[in-house]
Amino acid sequence: MGTPELISPRSPRVLAAKRLARRAFRIKERRFIAEGPQAVREAVAHQGPGGEPTLLELFTTVEAAERYADIVDAARETGARVHLAPDTVLAEVSQTVTPQGLLGVCRFLDSPFEDVLRSRPRLVAVLAHVRDPGNAGTVLRCADAAGADAVVLTDASVDLYNPKSVRASAGSLFHLPVAVGVPVEEAVQGLKEAGVRILAADGAGDDDLDDELDAGTMGGPTAWVFGNEAWGLPAETRALADAVVRVPIHGKAESLNLATAAAVCLYASARAQRSGNSAGNRR
Repeated sequence: MGTPELISPRSPRVLAAKRLARRAFRIKERRFIAEGPQAVREAVAHQGPGGEPTLLELFTTVEAAERYADIVDAARETGARVHLAPDTVLAEVSQTVTPQGLLGVCRFLDSPFEDVLRSRPRLVAVLAHVRDPGNAGTVLRCADAAGADAVVLTDASVDLYNPKSVRASAGSLFHLPVAVGVPVEEAVQGLKEAGVRILAADGAGDDDLDDELDAGTMGGPTAWVFGNEAWGLPAETRALADAVVRVPIHGKAESLNLATAAAVCLYASARAQRSGNSAGNRR
């Protein structure tokens, strides 16, 4: 392999990677962990604004190095340090019950909110008061799948680089710009000034998503604001929106979970924008 085997979980490199499970160390080092072949493959392909590689180090077991030789070779080509490690080392660093044999140390990759605004986005997901890391990562994945231009995590939301968020994004973290730590008022005001309509997703909203689609009002630039799954959006956040929209429940389900509701809303906007027949586009 041409790389040293890390035979001890007490290796300085292993300890440095293990500390990234804690948010304070992630912030201090501006690094995070990406686990599994999908996330590591996307990290290898990703570059920062200046062209610098996102993946800095790769820990791999012998079996994984053989199974995913293309990923390991690509990581070496980017200049990442590749460490061949026994299962015990991966178990020390991994945040999963069953590690998949590949674990990458990556640079932070969030984008300044000003850059998001300068890109003139047409579809944005704003995560306001989203505290569950799995939900945050899954909404990011939904936004990526729907073709959103950016995701914004407010300062009241979970850490983007929480291991559960990274895993739940299934690689989408590396696909689209994500701004973090933005106060919700600042996010809404900035997007409005950029010509983006703000829709707050809330089960108790006055406006129905079906009615919005039928009225042809959703084809213009749109930002969806999503809140906490347990208690939704605070009144002061709903008041910032141009409309508070509910996803209609046609069956007997009490409600939709956050990620499912986000997927419905984002895909509704994406379809309306592709159709090009909104009221905003007809003006």
